[in-house]
Amino acid sequence: MATRKNTRPDRNGTHRGQFEKNKKKIYMTQDVCGICGRPVDKSIKYPDPLSKCIDHIIPISKGGHPSDISNMQLAHRACNRKKGDSLPEEKKITSDAKIDETISNRILPQSINWSKYIPG
Repeated sequence: MATRKNTRPDRNGTHRGQFEKNKKKIYMTQDVCGICGRPVDKSIKYPDPLSKCIDHIIPISKGGHPSDISNMQLAHRACNRKKGDSLPEEKKITSDAKIDETISNRILPQSINWSKYIPG
């Protein structure tokens, strides 16, 4: 029986070290799944489908960089498996169609002092 050789550079190749460093940064700074938009409970351990993992936004198989932090995001294991190696969906907008816009934590202000916030 032939064994399958894993040749992905983020797993055992030239990008392994940088991938691991960036993975730690993402685990420390991100709390929301980049695919479904729901919070990721980082205490849940592998192999649970809701455990944390790293998703390559542009899959390596489609030309995405294996260790560039701008191509990596936090995700649930199940969401990442469902996405597979598909590319992010682009929204097609027609002139008479409304834009369905989802707000994510990537576009919210990060510098507000919430202790002084008073709802108006």
